[in-house]
Amino acid sequence: MMERTPKIISVRFYANENGAEPVRDWLKGLTAEDRYAIGTELKTIEFGWPLGMPLVKSMSGYSKLWEARIFLEGGRISRVMFTVYENHMVLLHGFIKKSKSTPKPDLDLADERKRDVFRRGL
Repeated sequence: MMERTPKIISVRFYANENGAEPVRDWLKGLTAEDRYAIGTELKTIEFGWPLGMPLVKSMSGYSKLWEARIFLEGGRISRVMFTVYENHMVLLHGFIKKSKSTPKPDLDLADERKRDVFRRGL
């Protein structure tokens, strides 16, 4: 019998104080193909952590904040911002990228949610 490779970290969705999970809600609005592509890359991170480019980029100027860089059909690019907390990859913010650099409001939102995770826990 083949042994399964254990996950190094496991995915968790960030939940605000009201229990809303913004990344889960964002994913629900995407096509099945987009969700599959994103899920496949997140699974790669779960089993291969820590990873670097081209899939994972540390966000300079933001401690403990990374983005998963996922290419979708039609030349679209998605980004899932995450932090690692107690061996969990906590998905903080997801969006379809429309500019060359990651917009500061998206970075700031992810960073605010990251601080919330470290303040309140999972």
